This record gives sequence, structure tokens and C-alpha cells, in this order.
Amino acid sequence: MPSRRPPEPAEVRAALLAVAGWVDDPGVAAPPRPERAAAVRLSLAALEQVAPGRSVEVRIPPFGAVHCIHGPRHTRGTPPNVVETDPRTWCALALGRLDFDAAVASGAVTASGHRAGQVAAWLPLVEV
Repeated sequence: MPSRRPPEPAEVRAALLAVAGWVDDPGVAAPPRPERAAAVRLSLAALEQVAPGRSVEVRIPPFGAVHCIHGPRHTRGTPPNVVETDPRTWCALALGRLDFDAAVASGAVTASGHRAGQVAAWLPLVEV
């Protein structure tokens, strides 16, 4: 069970919408770091809540990482099931602007392990 309080859905939605212009248009300058960090951290916390468990680690450097999805718990060393991407791609996935399988196929998302792809079932995290 995560130790932090679950984020309110409206809070997650607002944080993601604050960076949506940047996600949608490569020509738009990146929002300030605190806005990008909030969007990533709140959406990761939301993923943790909707897909509880410890079998997959989702990493969005430099802002955060969480464990999610029921299954065998990983306890030491490199996790066998890892999803990793950059903040912009993660926000696009969380907003439903990008398909998980397409992101993996393009190399924008690294998904290793047989359970990593299960993250797709929980995306998008907000309805926009």
C-alpha cells in the first residue's frame, strides 16, 4: 500500500491538462519543471491507485517511479518487468494522446518483461 495520499482525480486531470499543449505540439516550449514534475508524479500516483501491486515498475526519469499491477512481487536487483519513458511521452500516454503499443513499437517507451505491457490496460489515466 502506498504511503502517500491518493491523488484526487480532478487534481491529476488538472496537472495533466496544464502540460497538454506541450504534449500536443512539439513546437511549444516545455512548461516549467514544477508543472512537468507535478503532471508526472500525480499521474504515476494515480496509476498506483488504479492498478495496485508490485509486479511492474514504471519509471519516468527524472521525476518518479512506481510499482503497480498485481502479480509476483519484486524485491531485489533489477525488476523483471519495467516500463520506462520520458516525461512528455508519459503525459501523452496518460492523456490518451498516444497508444502504448505504438509508443513501444516506435521506441519512445521501453517495456521489458512479460507483464510490462499490462500497463496499457490502465491508460489513459484521465478522460479528456
